[in-house]
Amino acid sequence: MCNDSNSSSKCNCIAEILKVINILQSEVCPGDTCLETCTRAFFGPNSSVDFNTRPVTLYTCNGTALAMPVSNTPGETTTSNIFRVEKVDGCCATLRVLTYNTGTATYTATNSFFTVNTDCCCTIKCLADTFVEGV
Repeated sequence: MCNDSNSSSKCNCIAEILKVINILQSEVCPGDTCLETCTRAFFGPNSSVDFNTRPVTLYTCNGTALAMPVSNTPGETTTSNIFRVEKVDGCCATLRVLTYNTGTATYTATNSFFTVNTDCCCTIKCLADTFVEGV
């Protein structure tokens, strides 16, 4: 589906997964016991954990992890490939860049946002659910 102008579908499965994650993050509700997949209906290993984010990494069709600057400062060279879904509108997803703190094993929300055409992504990797302050 990567950059395939002959595709008959309006969106790909990446957009659908991102929509589910966005809904779950917005409504953080306990759910049933499903497999440990990106679309499981609850956050964390069980429903009693207070998580609000399912971080993701997206990969392009050539297998490269999508990486974006951690700040909006011109010339920023530090990037991250860990994101939080903020909004999904059709095949466009707005993502927030997260940074990983190795000392505390947590993520920090940045004020760096970007919009991606999910048709340009072929793989999504969901990371362990977590609580991200300030989102």
